[in-house]
Amino acid sequence: MSRYSLTTRVATRDDAPALAEIWNEAVRRADRSEQVADLELVVKGAAASPEQRVVVVEYDGQLAGAVYLRITTLSPLNLEPCVQSIHPRVLDKYTGHGIGHALMEAATSFAEENGILHVVTAVPHGSREANRFMARLGLAPVVLYRVAPTAVLRNRVSPQRSTPGAESTRSKVLAARRSLRRARAERLSLPDS
Repeated sequence: MSRYSLTTRVATRDDAPALAEIWNEAVRRADRSEQVADLELVVKGAAASPEQRVVVVEYDGQLAGAVYLRITTLSPLNLEPCVQSIHPRVLDKYTGHGIGHALMEAATSFAEENGILHVVTAVPHGSREANRFMARLGLAPVVLYRVAPTAVLRNRVSPQRSTPGAESTRSKVLAARRSLRRARAERLSLPDS
């Protein structure tokens, strides 16, 4: 039986096409060349910052997984520093070969190098396998991050967005209904003579 090798390294701009495949669900919906260009910028930006790192894991010379790491705070309100492990992803054909462990090892090492006590991660909500893997590593769920298009949210938070003048019409209708209810209540409360 042959033994395959795992190699963990910092990503280069040449990895962008493979990263577009690995992170196909995480990148913006665009033409493939635009996705690759976006990821080239991400890799370039991470390489220029000591607080960011894009790590890839190769399985027998083929890119099998990737993770974006950055130093930030636990939240805008909780200023405790942490390393965010953003979208650690392993290509399906490489699951079960230790790539996920290697990615999280890279996140842990990055945190230790920078004296940071916490590592947080973001994995797809619907990925039961990824969430179970993170739970086995000791990462507990803290929040559920939800996203919606602005237009959808606008329709849900104020479904009948008023147009100029519509508010005064609505107020008149409501006032008329209240007057009718009062008149009806007065008639019912008067004794029959």
